[in-house]
Amino acid sequence: MRAGARIAAATEVLEDILARHRPAATALADWGKAHRFAGSGDRAAIGTLVFDALRRRASLAARMGADTPRALALGAAPGALGLTPEQVAAAADGLLHAPAPLSETEKAGLSAALPQGVPAHIAGDIPAWLLPSFERAFGAGAAEEGAALAARAPIDLRVNTLKATREKVVKALERYGAAPTPLAPTGVRVPAPEGARKAPHLEAEAAHGKGWFEVQDEGSQLAALLAGAAPRMQVLDLCAGAGGKTLALAATMQNTGQIYAYDADRKQLRPIFERLKRAGVRNVQVLEAGNEEALAALGPRFDLVLVDAPMYGLGHLAPQAGCQVARKARQHSRAPGRAGPRPRPRRQPDQAGRRAGLRDLLGAPGGEPRPGRSLSRSPRGVRGRAVYHGLGRTHRRSAATFRRRPRRHSAAHAGAARH
Repeated sequence: MRAGARIAAATEVLEDILARHRPAATALADWGKAHRFAGSGDRAAIGTLVFDALRRRASLAARMGADTPRALALGAAPGALGLTPEQVAAAADGLLHAPAPLSETEKAGLSAALPQGVPAHIAGDIPAWLLPSFERAFGAGAAEEGAALAARAPIDLRVNTLKATREKVVKALERYGAAPTPLAPTGVRVPAPEGARKAPHLEAEAAHGKGWFEVQDEGSQLAALLAGAAPRMQVLDLCAGAGGKTLALAATMQNTGQIYAYDADRKQLRPIFERLKRAGVRNVQVLEAGNEEALAALGPRFDLVLVDAPMYGLGHLAPQAGCQVARKARQHSRAPGRAGPRPRPRRQPDQAGRRAGLRDLLGAPGGEPRPGRSLSRSPRGVRGRAVYHGLGRTHRRSAATFRRRPRRHSAAHAGAARH
């Protein structure tokens, strides 16, 4: 497909998403089924264009002077497809399924900067109701932080120190531009692809099959590190999910001691078994999902209890690198170790309250730290900091220590680590 046809296809998908309020992944998968002639490269490029437009919707609309699917697709095309504004204008010639020729306003919008004095939530592509939380956390840098979160994310990997070293993994993936992460001591980062390039399928690499690394964001790696696990400890990962932090804890503990992995959702927990085997982890016992009796029977035996539970369910503010229109819809679902590509959060303020449920989780019997040990709380989500403080005030256990999860990579990431 030519660039014009890709832009027209993205416009069609955006119309489906915005007019019918359909999930982006579903709309993309349905478009792919209805247009079998589109190759994998075309579907990947269209998916990248759609997700870039959704994440940057507010700022693109301000630049283009309209919030229509056509304006969003055209405005996102230079970055998503690696084109100049002149090439985008030339591609829209109205022929061979291409968009109609651009108006003068649209041509100006392609190369224009954001108008002076636009509100911070537009400049940073932040939902307006979330802006106060961003400003409390980031001050004058709120818009910059939001813009960083709206960009395509790199792929972060955690080296499995039970089987490999960081130098070994960097060398194995050097053709992808792999380099050490700035903060996590065992992290490796593969930069986000530019333009219409696909993100590398790193889980297909031989090094991944050998258990040398797992896909895990640097923020999650730091959260597991700051939990304070050490060799020969007794540890409970209370919301283990697919086991990303469980694996990180096992490596930190050098395969000694004992880790109990529990999650209420059996579908989330299911991938942990293959991951444990591949990583060579031997000190983890996986409890039956949702079996609270088995959890309660463990009693207060633990040196550390890690609780990595969702706080507000806002959705993902940073996308998976290289959003692709998959051959099958399931490829857009949440994959083990990393959240799938998703647009900006669709939650509203009245839908965001989960703190009471988390209090219930922390107050449930069983899985308690023994006296003198710690309960490490890792709040997820952009509003996790405020909720963390609320939990610290309202929920007390003897000898319980709450630690805040570090922010994931963004413009002020390095500064966050210093404070």
